[in-house]
Amino acid sequence: MFRIKPSNTNQADDSASRDAKVSELRAGLGPLSGRSLKFCTDPCLRRYLEAQNWNLDKAKKMLEETLKWRSTFKPEEIRWHEVAHEGETGKVSRANFHDRLGRTALIIRSGKQNTSCPEGNIRHLVYLLENAILNLPEDQEQISWLIDFNGWSLNTNVSIKTARDIIYMMQNHYPERLAIVVLYSPPRFFKAFWKVVKYFIDTKTFEKIKFVYPNNKDSLELMKSFFDTENLPSEFGGKATLNYDHEEFSRLMAQEDIKTAKFWGFDDVAVHTNGNNGYSKAEVTPVAVPVSVASAAS
Repeated sequence: MFRIKPSNTNQADDSASRDAKVSELRAGLGPLSGRSLKFCTDPCLRRYLEAQNWNLDKAKKMLEETLKWRSTFKPEEIRWHEVAHEGETGKVSRANFHDRLGRTALIIRSGKQNTSCPEGNIRHLVYLLENAILNLPEDQEQISWLIDFNGWSLNTNVSIKTARDIIYMMQNHYPERLAIVVLYSPPRFFKAFWKVVKYFIDTKTFEKIKFVYPNNKDSLELMKSFFDTENLPSEFGGKATLNYDHEEFSRLMAQEDIKTAKFWGFDDVAVHTNGNNGYSKAEVTPVAVPVSVASAAS
């Protein structure tokens, strides 16, 4: 039978209804100020409503929990020198390329795990998430994750508890931020780990997780639909080279910290990186830093 196309009127009504929900959610939150006001943009409210299938009460509760979490965790205050040691091996970093829609990409190299501190791992990931989001184009709300399993083993993997905490954080405090999560060529023994953690993942997030294998035609077509193979590192079936330089990435993140402080209205003093990839207080003029780091988490 003929399929009836939705009319422009119906689409307009739906759009108006959602705009009204956004206004209702904002009113329900009550007066906001400071960082909470900066955080709760209309697109932000839409993401929380979308995550809860436009259920106003559930979205309000979810957003209030996030505001409470942000007030204590303070993700916008994390600076690179606090988490730089976690990134020495390049286990998580921001890519120097974007996906086909111009979205920021994070690369996670599971075999490069270098610490066993859950709090440190999570703070490092949160820092890079916030930075990835800050670098999104104005018309984009989501980021892409590429997870490389080269060198991965149960010894280098994060614990089940840490994985669960990261999943909870992403789903509840960064809803609708994930465009796609690529698990590239995971080994067979990853299945045991996956069987446990997948039960912590909600349906919407689960649908964004893609297992990609280099010898699978459908997998390769999926990668091509999201990424330009000319920019994609060879670890993910592309033609580019993945070469993480920690000192160079640290210089880039020092400049990013200045941008973060400006965005959130902090009166931070610009800083130099020292030989330990930390900071020494000194007022400097920001300089352009070449992003040749070809590596990058609802």
